[in-house]
Amino acid sequence: MFARDIGIDLGTANVLIHVKGKGIVLNEPSVVAVDTQTGRALAVGEEARRMVGRTPGHIVAHRPLKDGVIADFDITEMMLRHFIHQTNVKGFLSKPRMLICCPTNITSVEQKAIREAAEKSGGKKIFLEEEPKVAAIGAGMEIYQPSGNMVVDIGGGTTDVAVLSMGDIVTSSSIKMAGDRLDAEILAHIKRTYKLLIGERTAEDIKMKIATVFRGSRKEEMDIRGRDLVNGLPRTITVYSDEIEEALREHVDMIVQASKAVLERTPPELSADIIDRGVILTGGGALLHGIDQLLAEELKVPVFIADNPMDCVAQGTGMILESIEKYRSDISTKKEHGCSKKLY
Repeated sequence: MFARDIGIDLGTANVLIHVKGKGIVLNEPSVVAVDTQTGRALAVGEEARRMVGRTPGHIVAHRPLKDGVIADFDITEMMLRHFIHQTNVKGFLSKPRMLICCPTNITSVEQKAIREAAEKSGGKKIFLEEEPKVAAIGAGMEIYQPSGNMVVDIGGGTTDVAVLSMGDIVTSSSIKMAGDRLDAEILAHIKRTYKLLIGERTAEDIKMKIATVFRGSRKEEMDIRGRDLVNGLPRTITVYSDEIEEALREHVDMIVQASKAVLERTPPELSADIIDRGVILTGGGALLHGIDQLLAEELKVPVFIADNPMDCVAQGTGMILESIEKYRSDISTKKEHGCSKKLY
């Protein structure tokens, strides 16, 4: 049995693994539950996510990735090793080649950490590629043509905005404002306004079920439960779409401003293409209600949500893996001309 090539979307919120010839075989939350007394991992992925906020003191649910990069090296390695073992891609005598996606502006030290974690978890050769480029490929954009394509990839830890042409990024921006920060803002709003303490999972439920970022586009309400900060007892309140929109407005504006900044730095010919083709939204944040309407209004260009936006990066790794030899020669060519920042 030979090892298969695999593509990994190493996300702050979720890890997706694409195995060459099989498609996406794993989609699990980036969470590891660790027993602090023994240092042993008790659960990884969905099982560990269910433990968040519901464990005794000696069991801690860690999220080892923060803002798109590794915050805890050992736990990331533990998590990757577990997921790769689950996919059953290792051969008897060979290890899989891995293509891993990372945000556009991470440092060489952060790149090295990702590469080392992947090698220690069982990878043979590690390729790193910029996330918005892979997301654009996965969303079906024709980025290898001499025309402008713009993608906004809103993940759990970072939002990556990029304009692509001729198979590479022309101009880009990466900000640490994405799904996790929006959850934290909802949590803070409930605490500030109602003196009620809720958990991360409740905040995420509010975001998915009733939140909107485009004023007046959604009128829904939801009953939530938490702990009263005044008397310490459980309490139920009702929250509304309008108040969540107001709470998130300032933070979502950072995504709008990053998108505008990238457009302002884009050559005019490519800008004209973007007016024709529009902007594609990928990542879990693309499912945030009203984000497409808000960006379309602010950027004055059409905005579309990709099919299965959460899977775009993993699908893109699969497409690159199908022609991995060509991809390797492209990297070599760029390296010779001194314009590659990738590690391989």
